[in-house]
Amino acid sequence: MSMSQLLSFLRRWEALLLAILAVVVLFNVTRSPFYLRIDNLVNIFELSIEKIIVALVMTFIIINGEIDLSVASVMGLAACIVARLYADGVALLLAVLAALLIGLVCGMFNGFCIAYVGLPSLAVTLAGLIGYRGAARILLEDKSIGNFPEWFNALGQRPLIGPFPFAVILFFVMLIAAVIILQRTTFGRYVYVIGNNKEVARYSGIQVRRVKMRLFMASGLIAALAGVLLAARLGAVRGNTAEGFELDIITMVLLGGVSIFGGSGTLVGVALSILIILNLRNGMSLANITGNTQTGVIGALLILSVLVPNLVSQARRLRGRARRAGAPLAQPAQEVEMS
Repeated sequence: MSMSQLLSFLRRWEALLLAILAVVVLFNVTRSPFYLRIDNLVNIFELSIEKIIVALVMTFIIINGEIDLSVASVMGLAACIVARLYADGVALLLAVLAALLIGLVCGMFNGFCIAYVGLPSLAVTLAGLIGYRGAARILLEDKSIGNFPEWFNALGQRPLIGPFPFAVILFFVMLIAAVIILQRTTFGRYVYVIGNNKEVARYSGIQVRRVKMRLFMASGLIAALAGVLLAARLGAVRGNTAEGFELDIITMVLLGGVSIFGGSGTLVGVALSILIILNLRNGMSLANITGNTQTGVIGALLILSVLVPNLVSQARRLRGRARRAGAPLAQPAQEVEMS
């Protein structure tokens, strides 16, 4: 890496995230002798694996200039469908497939309302957040359903390769696939172009509605998959399963440098943000900091992740204006005397 490339990287948001991650890790190492144990490092991912899986597809959604507030409710609904159907005697594999199908339908409904009807994603998915959560509570009421088969619980609880359970391995596979799709495919370029300017994208021949529809379908399906994995990890499901998860998921994406207005951001930044939040939560847990305080810290990070990039952007614009205003006027060309 040349010096100019190094300086360019250090000015990027990812460099700041890398520095923050180093500070968080150092803090955790000094606070607890158990932090660097392999079981704790695996536990860092395992306890939030469903959130970070959904954060991958949320990155696409926000870069595209939209948002999906309903993902946690879809997760909870999918988990409740699996539990309800299994308790009613349906084969667990069929219950899982039904939950994934319902998640896809939820995504299709969101996508249709946003892409084809033209409603704002904030309003549509906020309604979904309430509606899908209500459906989950109706399915289970105040009951808790568990006692799933061993093979199902093993998906989220038992190591599959080395110390890593199936869900953690799945996340890394999905991360690689997401990077390739976003950075190396035509579809990924469409996601960025639409996020920058939807009208320009439409006049350029991009099927804007189709892209948005596919993104929200993927969001619903992956959220449902995460809900199934959450049910497997917890071993029991209630109507409030995954409640409030959308806060962490959106924070991971925005803290990773993805603009809330769409059109910019990378999965590298999101991956660093995920590591920061997971290690921060783990460190606070090791320090016996309560869950409410942890949620407050994550909420503060969400505010900063939106505020700081906008302040930096405004500072750059003001500096650019100041430079233009202070630039010396061009000297008039000297007249050439004619002999």
